[in-house]
Amino acid sequence: MTDGSGTAINNDFLNKKSWEGFNNWLHCICIITFDLELGQALESVYPKHIRLTKQEISNICYLAFPDSNSGCMGDTSFVIRVPSQGTKQLRSELVQYNAKCLSSLKVVETHYWGYVYFRQVKDITMPRGYFQKSVVLLSYLPFVNLFSKLCGYIAPEYFEHGDASLEAVCCNIDAWPSPVPGSTLALPILGSVFQTYIPKSGNYTANSNLVSQSDSVGNQVIMNVEDLNLFEILQPVLPHIHLLWELVITSEPIVVMASSPINCSSMVLALTRMISPLQFCGDYRPYFTIHDSDFKQYTSRIQGPPPVILGVTNPFFAKTFHHWPHTIRLSENLSYCQKYKLKRTASTKIVEGDSGIYTTYKPFLHKDKNIIKKLMSGVSSKRPCEVQSAMLKRHLLELTESFIIPLERYLASLMPLQKDVTPFKAAPKPDTFNPENFFATLENAGPQLTLGNTGIKGDWIGLYKKFFRSPNFTAWFHTRYTELTLKLQALQLEALATADLKSWVQDRDEVEIMDMVLKIKANIGKCDETKIPIGNTVKPQLSQRLDDIVASLPDDLKNILEIS
Repeated sequence: MTDGSGTAINNDFLNKKSWEGFNNWLHCICIITFDLELGQALESVYPKHIRLTKQEISNICYLAFPDSNSGCMGDTSFVIRVPSQGTKQLRSELVQYNAKCLSSLKVVETHYWGYVYFRQVKDITMPRGYFQKSVVLLSYLPFVNLFSKLCGYIAPEYFEHGDASLEAVCCNIDAWPSPVPGSTLALPILGSVFQTYIPKSGNYTANSNLVSQSDSVGNQVIMNVEDLNLFEILQPVLPHIHLLWELVITSEPIVVMASSPINCSSMVLALTRMISPLQFCGDYRPYFTIHDSDFKQYTSRIQGPPPVILGVTNPFFAKTFHHWPHTIRLSENLSYCQKYKLKRTASTKIVEGDSGIYTTYKPFLHKDKNIIKKLMSGVSSKRPCEVQSAMLKRHLLELTESFIIPLERYLASLMPLQKDVTPFKAAPKPDTFNPENFFATLENAGPQLTLGNTGIKGDWIGLYKKFFRSPNFTAWFHTRYTELTLKLQALQLEALATADLKSWVQDRDEVEIMDMVLKIKANIGKCDETKIPIGNTVKPQLSQRLDDIVASLPDDLKNILEIS
């Protein structure tokens, strides 16, 4: 067996490897097959030492094959998202990745991403007359474009050459550099090189050095980690794009019904990316089956639908989910140029209904007819789909940023004044978020000012009120409030690091001096907490301030404080 470059791989070597580099990118590679007695079953896992829970295995097995009614012959690729079981702690490399990446590309330790390559072909040598098997790349990273293409490259090699190819793949990936936002990376795999760019926070656009779609030059495969063609996927629902944007940003429950996991998973992913760079923080499953461990929870009529977006293919869901408030029913061909009608009818009509959007939701905002006209005229003039997608992404990005900017400005106003930060007191906390105070700012600093001439008007306050009740707001606010709190702690540390403690220590009683010494010691320890945004000079300066105080202490007090 070789690693793809001709170098032999020894099994003892594989067993002794730590797989640190591999785990920066993938959790494992699963092979799912069909067993006559068990049904879909886990055949093998790579690297061999990885252990999955019974529930994780069950979910992955059922999600790795399309529903039997889908009739997927040949090769099929789609994306799944699987809950991880038990307490999982992210690797330090992934924590560092999260600190610098786009919000929409953050790793969440509660879920794995699965990139599936399913093959079903006639084979008279098999008991059922068909060869049915899936290769699943399991990862915490939401690199849909990169890993889907990678799986499409790896799986055929495995089907042709067997286990040896996957062992070589694992060794290749183990040698990859860590995923670092803002960097272009060369990732060798089985004799080819996947060159990819990971965008960083504050840089939503892709690296200009990389093409928008996957391209191959010799053994080079060039791509961005995620590059959904939003226009191609959302074209059928384009007239209702602003309604869908509202549903997604307020975390409304949506079910997407399609004939294949390819179509439903693409639509679910496109919906969650409509609000980028804001992270969608409700649950979402690009492909969901009746065997999923959360099936009972999501179909309960007592509690009502949770904030989740589901992609389904089994016709059974038309009856099971008829109480859900929002349903998108897709036609056979997702990119077929037709206008999906908005059907404000009883949800029970979905069972026998045509393609369309079924909802009674009344949007707070008016739609921007200009962008819809531009995109539809682009269809008539045969404007390249990549250009259409870039236009749509830019519009949705501007819409989301215009919605968030007033909140960012208001939150910044909650910061205490600089004079309130003193070296001799604990760091102050940001003021309390008050929705009514925020609403009062909208007339002079609302979204209508940053949106320019888009023509989007409506009940912005009503939309914000609904947004404030969503997990999207809860997660955004927690992140921003934590950042403000850490910034105030950093300012307090910097103030203490530059304070004149030689003068301060004069005429202070021993209790105050001892308290300050202990406080500085504790703050020196805080400097090692990477979350507090301080400069490299703060820790040495604090140590100097400690020396300034110690120099003035009598020997007996130094002994009490264990300072020599």
